[in-house]
Amino acid sequence: MLVAAVIEAWFVSYIGTVALAGLALAFPMFMLMIMLSAGAFGGVITGSIAQRLGAHNRSEAESLALSGLVLSLILGSVSTGVFLGAGQVIYGFLGGRSTVLEQTLAYSDSLFWGCTSIWLANTLAGITRATGNMWTASKNLVAGSIIQIFVSAILIFGIGPFPEMGISGAAIGVISGYVFSSVLFIRYLLGYCPELKLQFSRAKIKLVSMLIIFKVGMLSSLNPICSVASVIAMTSFMTQFGVETLAGFGIGARLEFLMIPMIFGFGTASTAMIGVNFGANQIKRAYKIGWTASLFAALLVGSIGALFAIFPEIWIELFTKEAGVQLAATTYLRIVGPFYFLFGLALCLYFASQGAGRVLWPVFGVVFRFVIILCGGLLLVRYNFWELDYFYYLIAAGFIAQAITSASSVYFGAWTKG
Repeated sequence: MLVAAVIEAWFVSYIGTVALAGLALAFPMFMLMIMLSAGAFGGVITGSIAQRLGAHNRSEAESLALSGLVLSLILGSVSTGVFLGAGQVIYGFLGGRSTVLEQTLAYSDSLFWGCTSIWLANTLAGITRATGNMWTASKNLVAGSIIQIFVSAILIFGIGPFPEMGISGAAIGVISGYVFSSVLFIRYLLGYCPELKLQFSRAKIKLVSMLIIFKVGMLSSLNPICSVASVIAMTSFMTQFGVETLAGFGIGARLEFLMIPMIFGFGTASTAMIGVNFGANQIKRAYKIGWTASLFAALLVGSIGALFAIFPEIWIELFTKEAGVQLAATTYLRIVGPFYFLFGLALCLYFASQGAGRVLWPVFGVVFRFVIILCGGLLLVRYNFWELDYFYYLIAAGFIAQAITSASSVYFGAWTKG
């Protein structure tokens, strides 16, 4: 997914700055679907099934898997209805105007027609991770990403007999990749997974199980919703600076979003392992796993953030040569990049907390981050402090608040205290 998203933006950059700005406006909504389906509800499903498998209750684990799958299809259909029905209002509210809004809707409409495939693939991946088969989950998603790259290139530029679809082709490429991944997961879980199988005939879809997943998933969803809301709020502020600044911010913010799959790799592994250990009543070992995974995630994304803060041109010149766009993106990376390690720590602790079934405080952390960015930005606007640096410092301050809240809560026993 990480490489596919970079290549997608690279392809779109050849269409022009307006298309790149349109992609910047639509990208947070796409990432919201990813984070809800894979990180929030997918993480809850992984942790719940892993706890049942850790307690050697396979039948209940299979029932949860099937119930979670049905719930994901319902949520995917709701997402399609919301963004197809209200997409123009949503993006217009965020500051999309004229040709930028046209490009945004061209991408968003094509994407959300098929977003049920995103929910399906990510839920199936969460079920697979709960069994401990991380390699299979990664392999199937990578296969989908390869399909996405090829389909996007063909449809964006109109290669061979296919029409030139521009930015819409990028969205269709995304959906094609997730459909392919879904087929691979269904094949694996029906006949090749030894720990758990999708039992459409014997396992029961339980309304109670769906409601439990939905309840905890909704709480978990506040994390990706507030994360994306933070970027959306900042995107709305950036539209006031002009198209070049919006496109430059989009390049920087895309890197922030692309850190999520890296953190997700450590986080989902810890979700499954912590879930199994909680199911087996190995609580101390679960804490050790959570801290180890989170520190590794922080080190990885922190190193990348520091690298691009020192050498921003390595990232930025992949997408644009325009001076105004480069300036906005460079400013972002030099101010925000050094704080990526806090972002990695907080987000991985959130995923780890899903394995323990206790996500309240990590969710509070990301809510605090959103409040800092929104209220701080409104104050800057109110008092006419239209300096780009000030807005970027708010993003860094949000990372600090999120990390302190998440880390301190886990350290003081949030996973075991009522």
